[in-house]
Amino acid sequence: MTGTRVHTAPWVLTGARAIRHGAVAVTGSRIVAVGSVDELHRAGEVVEWSGTLIPGLVNAHTHLQYTHMAELGQGSYDSFEAWSTAFEAEYSRRGDWRASAELGLETAIRSGTTAIGDVVTHAEALNVLSAGRMHGIAYWEVMAWHDTDWSERGRQETLAVLAQATGAVGLSPHAPYSLDTGVLDDLGKLARELGLRSHVHVAESSAEHDYIAGGAGPLAEQWRAWGHGEFALLRGGGAAVRPVIYADTLGVLGTHTHIAHGIYVDADDRARLRDTCTVVALCPRSNAVLGLDAAPVAAYLREGNPIAVGTDSLSSSPSLDVLADAAALHRIARDQGYTAPDLHARLFTAATAGGAAAMGLGDQIGTLTAGKLADITVLGIEESTAADTLAAIVEAGAGSAVATIIDGEIRFERAAVSAQR
Repeated sequence: MTGTRVHTAPWVLTGARAIRHGAVAVTGSRIVAVGSVDELHRAGEVVEWSGTLIPGLVNAHTHLQYTHMAELGQGSYDSFEAWSTAFEAEYSRRGDWRASAELGLETAIRSGTTAIGDVVTHAEALNVLSAGRMHGIAYWEVMAWHDTDWSERGRQETLAVLAQATGAVGLSPHAPYSLDTGVLDDLGKLARELGLRSHVHVAESSAEHDYIAGGAGPLAEQWRAWGHGEFALLRGGGAAVRPVIYADTLGVLGTHTHIAHGIYVDADDRARLRDTCTVVALCPRSNAVLGLDAAPVAAYLREGNPIAVGTDSLSSSPSLDVLADAAALHRIARDQGYTAPDLHARLFTAATAGGAAAMGLGDQIGTLTAGKLADITVLGIEESTAADTLAAIVEAGAGSAVATIIDGEIRFERAAVSAQR
């Protein structure tokens, strides 16, 4: 195969099987074959790696533009509202959102990430993913709109921003509590009209339930203090349903949407998420920084909810390393009593194919499969068996990325590794 590179390593974990002394043949931006070194070493120029080749990691929820606010993510808070107050104070002092997002993108690539669900709040950062040749979707975030203002100018302003996109773009209605009811409803319709995917924060804090169900509690009072007391939920005493159900009644959930967090959900909520085929991007380290409870990871796994992994932003998380969150999810699942032997495989899938599915990209990325884009993460991990290698990746893989390949191009390679080859 002319122009083909054959990446080899002691282990290749494709997402479907483990190959000892495996190889991935790449022509241009596509994988053309996956197999053993013996099968493929004559197919092209051989690039030898130590460790393990895996599908590129997918960060299903972050905000790259908040990278310059990393000091917040190194702290700890006793409530979502306390963090929000600190965030707003720091946010008002910041700017140059594009440079911040570009730094975040570079940081993510160096951790082995090859696709990102990036929530964008400032138009100057909208095209950072596409300019940086990163797969994923830039989700334009919409928040704090009242129904009247939205109908008068908000919808048109949103369309004007979307028209500036140079790559894949989606809509991110921030959360069920941060938009007036009519706005949230219309954003779902707008996404469907434009054929765009959506991404929403749902059930991140316990106070969100009090706000949505009864128009009360600390989160509701915070939004009243911020000048949004005319939101229908705050005027009318809430919707008398939980956040997940409320979001679904307004057409937010579905195969076109994935949600972030999904912490405060009961069995009915999880069933609704399954019934609507809505993927949940779990961000455990961010939740811990904000003083929130752990998501019901074990229940999601037992009940068959589709999940992905997100880091959230550096304003609420210690790093943009997806495998650090996979390790946190492993600890949580075990603490919650999940004892099935498939835990490592399930979380590995969540960090790769699960994130791809969340963004509707499962036919292009997420596994090492012939025909898919050549997104490959090289990890400096090699154990004697496939099971032990997988366990090491999930439980202790943070910081182990030695190279990141996107569209067949080596975008990051640790200096020591480069010197050895």
